[in-house]
Amino acid sequence: MNAYAPILVLGALGAGFAIFSVVMATLVGPKRYNRAKLEAYECGIEPTPTPAGGGRFPIKYYLTAMLFIVFDIEIVFLYPWAVSFDALGIFGLVEMLLFVLTVFVAYAYVWRRGGLEWD
Repeated sequence: MNAYAPILVLGALGAGFAIFSVVMATLVGPKRYNRAKLEAYECGIEPTPTPAGGGRFPIKYYLTAMLFIVFDIEIVFLYPWAVSFDALGIFGLVEMLLFVLTVFVAYAYVWRRGGLEWD
């Protein structure tokens, strides 16, 4: 249990600071509300009413999200490989080259199809 004490103390300090900050902002902060502050923030664009069933997202949104996930997962696999590179030897190098080649093929396909161009 002694090994986990610093982690628990750090977690308690972090949670205490977060709670303290939220409570103090509520108590001390200004309370001047107007119509603009009560509206949802839309990146400077005037919000438009959505249809009853909700608006439809363009397919480009989902493609961008999937691309992010693919390349994010690649990075997640590269970190442990880089840490244990010496222990894996040539087998680890070949496996990672195959993995990066597979991701590169997906990247080239998306690039060729125009998935990286934002209209």
